[in-house]
Formats: sequence, C-alpha cells, structure tokens
Amino acid sequence: MATIAISSPSQLADSLPARGTRGNNTAWRRFRRDRLALASLVVLLLVVALAIAAPWIAGDPSKVDLDAIKRPPSAQHLFGTDSAGRDVWSRLAYGARVSMSVGIVAVAIATSIGTLLGLAGGYAGGAIDTLIMRFTELVQTFPLFFAVVIMVALVGPNLLNVMLVIGLLSWPGLARLVRGQVLSLREQQYVEAARALGGGHLRLAFRHMFPGVLPYLAVYATLALAQAILTEAALSFLGLGVQMPIPSWGGMMNSAQALTVLEDQPWLWIPPGLAIATTVLCANFVGDGLRDAFDPRSGGR
Repeated sequence: MATIAISSPSQLADSLPARGTRGNNTAWRRFRRDRLALASLVVLLLVVALAIAAPWIAGDPSKVDLDAIKRPPSAQHLFGTDSAGRDVWSRLAYGARVSMSVGIVAVAIATSIGTLLGLAGGYAGGAIDTLIMRFTELVQTFPLFFAVVIMVALVGPNLLNVMLVIGLLSWPGLARLVRGQVLSLREQQYVEAARALGGGHLRLAFRHMFPGVLPYLAVYATLALAQAILTEAALSFLGLGVQMPIPSWGGMMNSAQALTVLEDQPWLWIPPGLAIATTVLCANFVGDGLRDAFDPRSGGR
C-alpha cells in the first residue's frame, strides 16, 4: 500500500486537497451555457474597455463650443452637444469611468468589510458573533439609499465621498451571508482535520474556510456593482453625487429634466439613460448567471 510521508502537521494540512476546484470548473461550464449571462459579461467588459480607452477615443468632455450649443447628432458630434456646447459622446465615455470607478471601489470596500466581519463572527462565535451581528442589524435598520443620501449630504458631494459612503453602508447583507456559510464550513471534516493538526485561527479562517465563500462573493460583487452604479447615478441626478464639470451619467440625466429637453432634445438624455439601464441590467444578469452556475441544485441551462 502506498504511503505519503508527512514531515509535520502543517505539511499535512497543506497537503489537504483544495476545496471547490472541480466545482468551480463545473460552475464555469454552466455559466458559459447561459447565453444571456455570457453576453451580459461581454457588454460589461466593453463598458470597462470604454472607460479605460476614453482619453484616446473621446475628446475633452469639458471643452465648450459656443458655436455648437444643443446641436443634434452629426458627423462632427456623434451624439450631439449639450446646453454648454460640450460633446455628449465625450461626456458619455468619461461618465463610464466615473460609474465603473464608483461601482468597483464601493464594491471592493463593502466586500472587504462584509467578508472580514462575516468570517470573524462565523468562526469565533459566542460574544464576538453576537456583537458583530447586532452591529450588522443596526446598520441594516436604515434604508440604504436614504442613509447614503444623508451621509453624502453631511460629508459633501464628491467622487471620493460617494465611493466611501456607498461602500461603507453596503456590507451588512454580505456579512450575514458569509457568516452563515462559515458556520456551515467550520463543521466540515477537512476543517476539523486541519484544526486537529494544529492549524492556527487565521490559517483555518483564510486558507480552509475563505475559499468556500468565494462563489458567494462573486455573485454578491456583480449584483452589488449594479446597485452601486444605480445609486451613484441617482445621487448625481439629485445633485448629491459627482459634481460638475466632472461628467457622470447621472449628472447628464440631471441636465435633461426640463420638458423642452425631454421632448425636443432626446440626444441629451437617451444615451446616458441607455448606458445606465444597460450596465445595471447586464450586471444583474451576470449575477443571476453566477448564482445559477454555483448552485449545485441547478443543472445548468
């Protein structure tokens, strides 16, 4: 009979098979079969590419052309110009940078906080878990959007504050989700084996339990990205988000509130409106696709 030589308990813990590798491969195959989710992922990647390439494919979004105020789409101005003579296409492209930056940074902040608190509560249990969960419930008591509006109004409306406020107030749902998964994972045999072999707390939490919550983080991140982009757009529309002259999709919608603009100048509000709707819908479709792919009860589509 073949034997495996292990020089130390920590080496045996390291030799335990990685959890979820085969499952992740299966999930990716399921996701690829979901044509709507896959197409949505491609669209999201195109939006990210647009945001990155904006300086090379679009002009100065703040450049004013007094001879081309409120001009309809033309060869010179692909999507027309606004009331200040600024190119709508340039502002749309640079607005993608703002929306994606806010979404990615806010989701990164919320994911970090929610994951750390969920891991700590689920792994430690007892008084620490109770304290973290009570704090989580306290934060969840406030409706997210109204809490964001109040906080942004207090700290001041700018790009950095919008990112921080959305991220710092969006983590409770993820913390509860991670905690529930960790409570289940810490009773698994491979975790018990690693604990019996002398694995430290940080090692058990991050090496043996954290990989088990990664699928949930992937689903959460895509759905939260859509929520963050929509929240930023709503704040900018209300005048509490990114301030002029920085272009943002919500700010472009804010400048198109007048009835005459809605009726006679659709090029001012249709492009940013479609950009917001398309990006949010695609992020939600990708999140739904990931959720179905990681669900072991799902047979794929």
